[in-house]
Amino acid sequence: MGVCTISHNTWIHRFVTIGVRPLVNTRITPNQITTLRLATGIGAAASFAVGEELWSMIGCGVFVVSMLLDRADGILARLSDKTSPGGHKFDLVADSLSNSLAFVGIGIGLHQSSLGELAIPLGIVAGIAITAVLWLVMRAEEQEGSRVAELEGTVGFDPDDAMLALPVAVLLGWGTELIVAAAFGASIFAVYFFFKFRRFLK
Repeated sequence: MGVCTISHNTWIHRFVTIGVRPLVNTRITPNQITTLRLATGIGAAASFAVGEELWSMIGCGVFVVSMLLDRADGILARLSDKTSPGGHKFDLVADSLSNSLAFVGIGIGLHQSSLGELAIPLGIVAGIAITAVLWLVMRAEEQEGSRVAELEGTVGFDPDDAMLALPVAVLLGWGTELIVAAAFGASIFAVYFFFKFRRFLK
């Protein structure tokens, strides 16, 4: 749910690496890209919150860019040997906030849909669940080291790639279904993470 990327060799990573390589010997830093990731994530959420079709389309485009930037910061850090615990934590926080706020924004934008005002708390629940997963991941990493709480990817994809379903669903007009599924799905995922890594909560 936005904080569980593990593979560095997914199809998206390979695509983004092509654009990142020219930046290796420049003054651009991974943290600068992470900051841009967070800014675009907030921008996408704000666009979704408007609740108009044009702004939702803009939000989808900005959200995809934000996801690509999320891959780009880690790739640049590894290629330029600029990885750091602080940078990794910043990346986790930016990733979680961007994804959480996207659902909150979608919920706000859907308040005049068939869900009515219920759309807003559903978006908030999804956002809180994603934030809870982040907290569990950071707690686990404090005790056992970086990436201890990440999930395995497969066939060129990792769990975080599932967030691509967000812009696709919005563009197809499935926003109400998305926000309901996210509220329940993210909550279930948070509970799963709690039981899987509860040993780190002591």
